[in-house]
Amino acid sequence: MSELSTIPTVLTVVGADPDAYAQAVSRVEARLSSRREDLGPLAADFFVESGDLPSLKADLANLPVDFAVQPVANRRKRLLIADMDSTIINVECLDELADFAGVKAQVSEITERAMRGELAFEGALRERVGMLKGLGVEALQSCYDQRVRLNPGAEILVRTMAKHGARCALVSGGFTFFTSRVAKAAGFHLNRANTLIELNGALTGHVGDPILGKEAKLAALNAETAALGLTPADALAVGDGANDLAMIEAAGLGVAYRAKPIVAAQADAKVDHTDLTTLLYFQGYRTEEFHQ
Repeated sequence: MSELSTIPTVLTVVGADPDAYAQAVSRVEARLSSRREDLGPLAADFFVESGDLPSLKADLANLPVDFAVQPVANRRKRLLIADMDSTIINVECLDELADFAGVKAQVSEITERAMRGELAFEGALRERVGMLKGLGVEALQSCYDQRVRLNPGAEILVRTMAKHGARCALVSGGFTFFTSRVAKAAGFHLNRANTLIELNGALTGHVGDPILGKEAKLAALNAETAALGLTPADALAVGDGANDLAMIEAAGLGVAYRAKPIVAAQADAKVDHTDLTTLLYFQGYRTEEFHQ
């Protein structure tokens, strides 16, 4: 494996099920010449010396574990840039608002197609927001209170990276009403999103310009790294939909979280089986370094 002869490489394996994790570790140790360091009860680094990594990755993909292969250098990122809906939180806020308006089925279908990359984001957003025209603004708070929850590990991820000096940005194609609240709950330093226009206590069916979408997320990554004197290689980006692709591809570590196939295929790593603390293990954090 010539590419490992000059670039020190680490394979990180994280599991949720002890038996599956034990199988994964056994496969790694049988196939690679590596030094193992345990990061947590179900997480370990393997510092690769030699072996058939492509074949091993295919083997690991058949087990319910998450893993990442990356250079050892610059693993701990200085910027976290995260999508919100279905990544940091459990729902798509626009779909849940549509439920309050009685149009969830129609809106959810458009959301799914946009996330798969079948529809242009801006047009899909305007169409969906148009369906909310006349919805009372009190529904936004009700939606947040009743439907929105942080995904497992989200707060630990954000607060741990922040404690260790990283800048944490929540950048969403959703709405500032929700990102402001989620950012505060999880510990993000800043949030960027779109603005729902309201008049006389009801939504007008319009969204403020310019619309924050795929390119705006990439622009946010570039702006934040530049402001910190860093490069995109110093960033970790995580998301689940086509709208997140540009920032995931640009970041030093781009992670697909429970993502659509178009995103999972392009990301550096996937998190399909464990929680968001796995992004800490991928950076070499140990459980005892987590900030609760």
